[in-house]
Amino acid sequence: MALRMIALAALALFSLYTGWTMLIAEQSLIAFGLQLISRPDTAQVLIDLYLMAALACAWLLKDNHSRGRSSIAVLPYLLLTAVFVSAGPLLYLVVNGVDRGRQR
Repeated sequence: MALRMIALAALALFSLYTGWTMLIAEQSLIAFGLQLISRPDTAQVLIDLYLMAALACAWLLKDNHSRGRSSIAVLPYLLLTAVFVSAGPLLYLVVNGVDRGRQR
């Protein structure tokens, strides 16, 4: 239960901050991404971020499968992860928690 509350707090704060920054942004999300990959130093950070996103997606799929659910059930979380990276796994944790077989 504590993990769900931490994930909920992080998701709420992250979502509010993301919404605020998107409202005041002077360029689109696509233009911002293209600007990030135009330089090696920022491209490295972006690549690192999406490698972690890929690992999170792998965990989402594995955890979802261990719960006996279809892959379609995890699709919204994967799509959210593809766009906002941490929002997908955080929302998954808020909604599903940790698998009871692994809780202590």
